[in-house]
Amino acid sequence: MPPMPPMPPMPPMPPAPHYPATAADWRALAWRRLPRFLFDYVDGGAGDERTLAANEAGFAALQLRQRVLVDVSQVDTRSQLAGQDCALPLALAPVGLAGMMARRGEAQAARAAQAAGVPFTLSTVGICPLAEVAAASGAAPWFQLYMLRDRGAVRALLDAAWAGGCRTLVFTVDLPATGLRWRDVRNGMTAGGAGAALLRARQVLARPGWVRDVALRGKPLTFGSLSAQVPGGRDLNAFKAWVDAQFDPGVTWKDIDWLRGQWQGRLLLKGILDVDDARAAVASGAEGIVVSNHGGRQLDSAPASIAALPAIARAVGHQTEVLMDGGVRSGTDVFKALALGARGVLIGRPWVWALAAQGQAGVAQLLAHWQRELLLTMTLAGATSIADIDSTHLNALQEHP
Repeated sequence: MPPMPPMPPMPPMPPAPHYPATAADWRALAWRRLPRFLFDYVDGGAGDERTLAANEAGFAALQLRQRVLVDVSQVDTRSQLAGQDCALPLALAPVGLAGMMARRGEAQAARAAQAAGVPFTLSTVGICPLAEVAAASGAAPWFQLYMLRDRGAVRALLDAAWAGGCRTLVFTVDLPATGLRWRDVRNGMTAGGAGAALLRARQVLARPGWVRDVALRGKPLTFGSLSAQVPGGRDLNAFKAWVDAQFDPGVTWKDIDWLRGQWQGRLLLKGILDVDDARAAVASGAEGIVVSNHGGRQLDSAPASIAALPAIARAVGHQTEVLMDGGVRSGTDVFKALALGARGVLIGRPWVWALAAQGQAGVAQLLAHWQRELLLTMTLAGATSIADIDSTHLNALQEHP
């Protein structure tokens, strides 16, 4: 038997609070709940994680104008995203393997989202199948898809999504190949052999609560939406091998034209960072775009999403619905994104941290805190409706060019 490989060094983490209030609090709780390789899978980014850090830093650098003696007796956070009424302009982003973070995790998160009045997006590589998520929440989610080499599989997934009630498709366009995520390498996620397996086993055994809740009581742990495409798949390794072989680096805008012909619902293209690509997305017939760098998980040193947002919003915001994700960590950050031209935001890591820490209740509490924070920010900035929020609410010296 090979010697047990050393555990990767643990990053510094603040103490976990008894009563979590912020995304950072739920992150600290998730770190104590999840096996190291799963926490790092969610938490980490590509390369040296410069873009990952820039996403949050971009929001932190923005200052708001505080206004006084404005009638803010009636402040309303309600909005619409992709034609759907929302309690606040926010949707839960698609996150692969979310069902590994808590027992039947996508179903739990979808219930919390439905109760909070915001959309939930199911990843192609989620653990729970679409039917389970829809049954759990009482509503069909948005569905996320990649362009696969097997166009027959794409058609089958689109047909299944439509039959399951989905009317909004979030199509990820920034993944011709998977980014280099060094945390996954350090945790043996990309290596075969007994050494890597022993390392992950050691990390799993260090989290007995996760073993009981997810590994034993959360089965089946497969990509639920892909069961028809990988009929012989019995575990995640078989599904992952199929998915990895399906990423198509030859996809072009012509393929988006083909996709538009296959999908009769709303189409949102996720992964736009460049004005020219935003214009091409509009020309392709997409009803919306998501300004996104994949949470800093693809091209390290790509611009922060919040930095790319203003120019894109100016270029195409009058023609299509512009959403954004990446670095949103609070209701105040939601306000800042709207001020720079977004109609709404998608959030990924924060809801997964809350899910890992406290399941459905954690996601529900996170969303309640963010709505309360957004409402308070609007109140103190003198904005009474979502439509009121624009660049005039930013400190002029802090506005993006």
